[in-house]
Amino acid sequence: MIVDCHTQIWNHQTPPIYAGLADAGVRADESRHLAAADPVDKAIVLAFKSTYLGSEIPNRFVAEYVRRNPGKMIGFAGIDPTDRDWMEELRIAQHDLQLKGVAIAPALQDFHPSDTRAMRLYEECARRGLPLLFEQGHRNPAAKMEFAQPMLIDAVAREFPTLRIVVARLGFPWVHQAVVLLAKHANVYADVAGLLPHPWLSYSALLAAHEYGVMNKLLFGSDFPFRSPAACIEALYSVNQFSHAGSLPPIPREQLRGIVERDALALLGIETHSPATAVPSTIFADED
Repeated sequence: MIVDCHTQIWNHQTPPIYAGLADAGVRADESRHLAAADPVDKAIVLAFKSTYLGSEIPNRFVAEYVRRNPGKMIGFAGIDPTDRDWMEELRIAQHDLQLKGVAIAPALQDFHPSDTRAMRLYEECARRGLPLLFEQGHRNPAAKMEFAQPMLIDAVAREFPTLRIVVARLGFPWVHQAVVLLAKHANVYADVAGLLPHPWLSYSALLAAHEYGVMNKLLFGSDFPFRSPAACIEALYSVNQFSHAGSLPPIPREQLRGIVERDALALLGIETHSPATAVPSTIFADED
C-alpha cells in the first residue's frame, strides 16, 4: 500500500497561511489534488487552524472533500490548542466529520509543545485513539521556529507513550533531533514531506536515519501541492545518485522502497474501508 501522509488542499477562501510567500500562487484545488493522488492508494489531507495567524483550512472543508472521495482520501483535523473551543472542535471533527487524526503546528500556532493547553489536547488524542501530526518547519515569516524543534516533542512522547505521533518533514532543519526521537520512542514516526525535491538534503537526512537504524519509522509524504506524489516517489528512488558518483555510502534500495510502500495507516491505527487501486510503485522501483 502506498500512503501519502502529507497533503493539503485549499481554495480562494483558504490561502492565508501562505500569504506573502513566493508559493502563494500554487494551486491546491480539489481536482488537481485528486489527479496528483492517482499513483497512491490513500492520501491524508491536513486541515489547519491558527488563531495566531488568523488562518484556517477548515475541518469541514477537508471533510467534505474526503466524503466525496472515500476510497482514496483520509482527513486530519486542524486543531489549535490555544483556541478555547478546541475540545468541541475535536469532538465534532471525530464524530460528525469522521476525521481520523489531528494536525498541529506549534510554530504557526504560537505555543510551546509542552504548553499546558497542548498537553490537554495530547491527552484527549491519546484517549480517543487519534494520531497526531506535528508540522515542524514552515516558510511563513511569522512562524516561531523556536517551537518547532523535534526535541521539544520528547516530553510529549514520554508523558503519552501510547499516542501515535508523526513528526513532519523528518524534523527539518533539525533532522538529527528527529532521528534520535524516532529511535527513542516506539510510537513516534516521521514523514519525509518537503525533503525529496532537494537531492542532497534528502540523501543526507535519509542516510542519518539509515545509520541510526530508524528507516522503518519513516512514512512517505509528498507535501502536495508543492510537489506531486509521483515526482516524490521518483526522487526517493534517486537519492543514491551521490553514492554512485563517489565514495559516499548508499542507502539500501529495499529501505527506500519500504518508505514508499509502508502501511502508514496500520502503524497510525487508522481503520479504513473501500480500498482503492493504485499504480504499483514498481514503475519507479525497477529503475536505477
